[in-house]
Amino acid sequence: MSIETHNDPHAEGHGDFERKDIRSSGVLYFFVGLVVVTALVQLFLWGFYRVLDSYFRSNETKVSPLATNVPKDTRAVPLNYPEETFPNPRLETDERTQLDGIRLKEEQTLNSYGWVDQKAGIVRIPIERAMDLVAQRGLPVRPEENA
Repeated sequence: MSIETHNDPHAEGHGDFERKDIRSSGVLYFFVGLVVVTALVQLFLWGFYRVLDSYFRSNETKVSPLATNVPKDTRAVPLNYPEETFPNPRLETDERTQLDGIRLKEEQTLNSYGWVDQKAGIVRIPIERAMDLVAQRGLPVRPEENA
């Protein structure tokens, strides 16, 4: 193995380091151009969206005459608009919170005492207590019928 280096001044891509540094004005012009182009693109997009907004505002579909309490701009829904306006049944607006409420209510029902039908004397007991009673007493069995 050889550790010799060959310094051939005529070899392409080999040899010494670059003797000429980059000028800072080129980098500065690049960044100024980048800022100018970014500003022009933002200005173009702002104008483009204003044109689209005015177009869609002028071509907005007519609201049904049966609808009441309709906001002026139907493209944006005001806060609490569905709760105040739409009749039941409504679509879910926050499924996770609504489902958590249902599950919490079911959990409370499973783990508490209460009446199912007070007139008939039917009560509800916690599920843990019901499982203990089934383990102690066993399940009811039907008598066999003779064929």
